[in-house]
Amino acid sequence: MSRTYGGATREQRRAERREKLLLAALELFTSEGFAQTKITGLCARAGVSTRNFYEEFSGKEQLLLILHDRINQAAHDRVSAELAELSEAGPVARIAAALEVFVAAVTSDPRMPRLNYVEAVGVNQELERQHQEWVSRWADIIAAEAERAARHGLAPDRDYRLTAIALVGAATGLLREWQAHDPPLPVAEVAAELRALMLAGITRPVAGHAPGAG
Repeated sequence: MSRTYGGATREQRRAERREKLLLAALELFTSEGFAQTKITGLCARAGVSTRNFYEEFSGKEQLLLILHDRINQAAHDRVSAELAELSEAGPVARIAAALEVFVAAVTSDPRMPRLNYVEAVGVNQELERQHQEWVSRWADIIAAEAERAARHGLAPDRDYRLTAIALVGAATGLLREWQAHDPPLPVAEVAAELRALMLAGITRPVAGHAPGAG
């Protein structure tokens, strides 16, 4: 059994330190910038010693990696749950609802798109690999919805992988633009633009192949 200090076990205290450091990193990476943030500043912000920092993390890059993954996973979970609830809805309704949930999740805190789409770009190979993994996972969702639209006769029956990747890039670009404005652009406008882009990309006819054709 773990010993307690001030009513908390050693494991609980370590978990609290980790969370304090992650919250401090989210704040400093998106205000001062990742490159400008020093580990001593992170520790001061979190109220944690540098010794404790290195007991939990190998460096500030690991904090960025965890935050990037956490933000994507939270949004992915919300979108997946929304789509599961709409199993009987039509393709257009599913796409619109999923996009609204995604945009709401990512823009609920302006620091999140700043970290994901600005500070986490070009830091190291490990983060780039994680970024590509998330591009692939988001593209999987888009391609699946496009294929559903095709089965309903609303889109051509074709390979949607490149379209899905392009639409992930469009979402990234719009959200980067959103966080750069002060005050931010209206969230509803961002969601509407993404919805229009996605529906246009999915339903556009292939040369010589109209939607619903055999």
